[in-house]
Amino acid sequence: MRSRRITALVAALILTVSACGGETGGSEAVRADGSVDLGKVTLRIGDQKGTGLQALLKAAGQLDGLPYKVTWSQFTSGPPILEAINAGSLDFGAVGNAPPVFAAAAKSKITIVGVAEKGLGGQAIVVPPGSPIKTPADLRGKAIAVAKGSSANFHLLAVLSKEGLTFADIKPQYLQPPDALAAFSSGKIDAWAIWDPYTAQAESQAKARILVDGEGYANGFEFQITGQEALADKAKAEALGDYVSRIRKAHTWANSHPDEWAKVFSELSGLPEPVVAAAVRRGGFTDLPLDDQVIAREQQVADAFSQAKLIPGTVRIADIVDRRYNDTLESAS
Repeated sequence: MRSRRITALVAALILTVSACGGETGGSEAVRADGSVDLGKVTLRIGDQKGTGLQALLKAAGQLDGLPYKVTWSQFTSGPPILEAINAGSLDFGAVGNAPPVFAAAAKSKITIVGVAEKGLGGQAIVVPPGSPIKTPADLRGKAIAVAKGSSANFHLLAVLSKEGLTFADIKPQYLQPPDALAAFSSGKIDAWAIWDPYTAQAESQAKARILVDGEGYANGFEFQITGQEALADKAKAEALGDYVSRIRKAHTWANSHPDEWAKVFSELSGLPEPVVAAAVRRGGFTDLPLDDQVIAREQQVADAFSQAKLIPGTVRIADIVDRRYNDTLESAS
């Protein structure tokens, strides 16, 4: 009986491994002549409520007629997406300016393959409506919620630095957005560093007041990230190039169809349409090439975290950038 159980278990494991290999691309998707059969490729994509990538692509019609398969996994913020990419359970995700810095500092196997810049009006530090906090200097000694390693983490750092403050001068509460919203709404924290659509949700649901937004403090980069193993896989790399191009086309569509974009985003995220519409108005997209200027601007983010000793050692952004998909910018416009 025990022998039969072991035999059955081994057989099941073999079937599972075979199925996974057949679904995710690899050598079986590359034909003898070196061309790729994209129909045998599956891209595993990480999405988050703050970017709504799946909703954006769906609204723009960019998920129609995909030559490869896509599976989606939902996350609350960027850092867990990059953890999953590093672990090999995801191939791709879109995140803000700080997650790649924290991932690179942890020696994660991630690569930046694309970038868009978004409006900074929704990148904000919010406070309750009756809060005595009137200026950024008033944040000293206050309990402030922030998702560690997120774009909000950098925005908060930049705001504090401009006031001559450090993280030692506040009481950081490292919370993911849903938990932070609950803490904010119940009065357990004094302020919340966050991004849209959570900013708009806090304004609508908790009557939050924006103390300071990201203008003049942060870049609005949203990076497209893939795993090093996926990028080294010829079949997946070809599918990823097409996928990045579709994201850029979706950005162009969203900029010219904000009402339609907000409607679909609302339907798929479950957020009220007025909340999503407010976020959409503040968050237009500008796709950029991964060039020396972008790398230099992101290096400032990495250096700021390093100098504040919020990451171990230093990070060289140029070492985690691959520019191969820059040439899809023109075709996507």
